[in-house]
Parts: sequence; C-alpha cells; structure tokens
Amino acid sequence: MTIFISLVAILQSLSVSLGVGSSTLAIVNFFVAIADGKIDATERKMMGVVYKALRVAMVAILVTTLGLIALGFIYKGVMSLTAFDIAQLFVLSILFINATLMTLRIVPSTIGPALQAGSWYTLGALMALRLQGITEFTFVQFFLAYAAWLLLAIGIVNGIISLLKKRR
Repeated sequence: MTIFISLVAILQSLSVSLGVGSSTLAIVNFFVAIADGKIDATERKMMGVVYKALRVAMVAILVTTLGLIALGFIYKGVMSLTAFDIAQLFVLSILFINATLMTLRIVPSTIGPALQAGSWYTLGALMALRLQGITEFTFVQFFLAYAAWLLLAIGIVNGIISLLKKRR
C-alpha cells in the first residue's frame, strides 16, 4: 500500500507542476493575445491547447488529492483531515469554480485570469511547503495569506493589462 500511496503522491505532484506551468503559459498567452487588442485564430488555438492541459491537470489533482485524503481517512479516521488538506481542497474548489465562471464569461477578465494564476501558484506553494514539512498552520492563517496573495495577483495582472493597453 505504501508504494501505491507514493505513486499517487508523485502523480499529484506532477499534476500540480503541469498545472502551474500551464497556468504560466495561459497568462502569458493571454497577455500576448490582448496586447494588440484582438485575439486571432492562431492565438486562440494555442490558448486552447494550454487550457486542455490545465483541465487535465485539474482533474488529475482532484482525483489524486481526494484519493490521498480518503486513504488517510480510512487509515487514521477523521483526525487525518488537516488544515493543509482543507486548504488544498479549497484552492481546488476555487480553480474549478473560477474556470467554469470564466468559460461562461461570468467573471470579468480583470479578476478571472489573476484568480486562476494565483490559485495555481498557491497549489505549487502548498506542494513546496509539504516537501519542507511545513503543514502545521490553521485554515484561517492559510486563508489570510491566500487572500493577500490573490489581491497582489489581481494587482499585478491588471497592472500588466493596463500597460499593454497603453502601448497600443
């Protein structure tokens, strides 16, 4: 069973890496696409490929995260659910909800891309914290750091968009 858990954890880590990398490409593609004021067919095609990679990563992370949490629950009971686990599930929920709202064009482009990128980087940071053995924090501590990070991400993304629009 230990080998199986290790393989699932490795797949989770690889999936987060794919998601963080794809998210970086998605936001860069978004900047390049809007720089000239219109998204042409080639840009749209490239963005579509990146979005498919993001979807694969999201599903793989969801399955592996739920699997690891379920295995912990089976072996250790409800006490195995930590603030770290809840933080991961929370960020995953934000990723899925925001992606859906962006697809439906409900969330504005001033918030959606930054929220998505910030959430992907948060998952990457959580994986790095796990490797460092830093998983003992409260959900409130996590949430405050996450909210601050998202505000910063929204500011950075909107600042770049503003600069790109001024260049036109």
